[in-house]
Amino acid sequence: MDDVDRKILAELQQDGRLTVTELAGRVRLSVSPCHRRLRELERSGAISGYRAVVDPAAVGLTFEALVFVSMRQEDRDTVADFERALAEIPHVLDAQRLFGEPDYLLRVATADLAAFQRLYDERLATLPGVQRLTSTLVMKHVVRDRPLPARGNAQGNA
Repeated sequence: MDDVDRKILAELQQDGRLTVTELAGRVRLSVSPCHRRLRELERSGAISGYRAVVDPAAVGLTFEALVFVSMRQEDRDTVADFERALAEIPHVLDAQRLFGEPDYLLRVATADLAAFQRLYDERLATLPGVQRLTSTLVMKHVVRDRPLPARGNAQGNA
């Protein structure tokens, strides 16, 4: 991946609806080479898809919580069953398996506190292998859906 590929990725993260012609102009390529690079980025998995970013409040999901999950047991079958069941819960927007304690971090969106309590009691607490759930409420998003940095370094400059 070179600087031109990085520019293509940066532009598409800002506006995934760009036409190939618009994208080519922004990264200073002609249309054919830009299209070839775009297809290669898609084929390689660097671009894994395109989607609309929807405001949760616009669809009635105004309550968000982070849920920390500690597992009772972490054998392969229990972890697989837990992750499979978790993936079937649409209100779980993000889920990460962590090193150390807790074992998982979930980001959950619901309509309100009552809906979160039902989800917590009826779905999350009954997932395979769960020992303990701890949750905290999201007060405000300070950084949300930020595009990935142009380079993999941590120096803060693109």
